[in-house]
Amino acid sequence: MRVRTLYQETVRHFPSVISRQGMRGDLEVRSLNEVPGRLIVIDRSVAFIPADEDGSLAAEIRNPAIVDYLATAFERFWRLAEPMLPKRAPQAGPHGLTPRQRAAAELLVEGRTDSGIAERPGLDVRTCRAHIAKLAAALGSRSRARLGCLIGQSGILEQEGHHT
Repeated sequence: MRVRTLYQETVRHFPSVISRQGMRGDLEVRSLNEVPGRLIVIDRSVAFIPADEDGSLAAEIRNPAIVDYLATAFERFWRLAEPMLPKRAPQAGPHGLTPRQRAAAELLVEGRTDSGIAERPGLDVRTCRAHIAKLAAALGSRSRARLGCLIGQSGILEQEGHHT
């Protein structure tokens, strides 16, 4: 069984929270500055979200379009998050992109502005601009429009792929 969990960044200072999971097997834990509410997705076929304010009830969602939307949202947050378990530094992919650079590149290709990209958890506008500048330098682009085109043509987003 593969389990991936996202926690608020502050959990890094409370390792006992992670150890309480008591799970064995393929477990990955990452943290993010801002995490939306609880979400459980099982095999991309069913999702559970809180159904009341205190989190004691869950709504079961089986609509394929909604489950896919929630799973895709989780994947975006996952790519921006910093690994906690297993302990390892974020690795650059085959083209030298870190997970955050990759996320910024994906959003840039979607046509997002710097502030639109920076709205994603874990990035501020300055960091976003630094990632974009590194991408532009690496691909030899002098304009934002050309950079988006070069990212698409280079295949770096497809080749690094998603690991679900």
